[in-house]
Amino acid sequence: MKITIGHLYPDLLNLYGDRGNIQCMMKRCQWRGIEAETLEFKLEDEVDFSKLDIVLLGGGSDREQMIVCKRLQQIQKNFKDYVEDGGVVIAVCGGYQLLGDYYQTDEGRMEGLHLVKLHTEQKPGRLISNIVLKSDLFDMPVVGFENHGGRTDIGDNQPFGKVLYGSGNDGESGYEGIVYKHVIGTYLHGPLLPKNPQVCDWLIKKALERKYGKDIELQPLDDQEEKEANAYIVNRFVK
Repeated sequence: MKITIGHLYPDLLNLYGDRGNIQCMMKRCQWRGIEAETLEFKLEDEVDFSKLDIVLLGGGSDREQMIVCKRLQQIQKNFKDYVEDGGVVIAVCGGYQLLGDYYQTDEGRMEGLHLVKLHTEQKPGRLISNIVLKSDLFDMPVVGFENHGGRTDIGDNQPFGKVLYGSGNDGESGYEGIVYKHVIGTYLHGPLLPKNPQVCDWLIKKALERKYGKDIELQPLDDQEEKEANAYIVNRFVK
């Protein structure tokens, strides 16, 4: 079996160590004997979604997001078709905001990809904190770090998780991120996946099942160190 990961615009959207998420997916595949490769795309590159099994859209500053969003409009239809066909996406922070209809900033409105029904508006003050979630998708809590000025409204969509500690989408709703089909959008970085092996394996499993058209049971790995790192954050902040 083989997985191909597409990393969109890492020269602009890599503010929060998103390459760590790539490395985590690659290693967890390789440890299981699953062949894995990563294709990095620059702004001028054509993106053939038919050749991708997982897409990472990372975080960047508002300025970098503005640059990227113009290019994303040109590939919006193909990206939308990929998502609706069950394509796997992990979108972090700025990438999460770009999944939606728009991101309203003090400098103007960024047109989103319209892949998921959500929108984001910049508000005074930043939401900066360690964060812990309880997600219905996983047995383990999901942990990370958030640092965002945007407040995201996901409407009636499924959240990534309920906030046990931290601010989440808007600091008020008590929820963080979004899950749509096989898309996870989240403000959690640090990077996200090394401390949350179940999230990483969910992405890999969904990608393999879509590609090969059958149920996939991933070989268990020794995640003792990852579980200890996760538990440290949970025990420190959730009483």
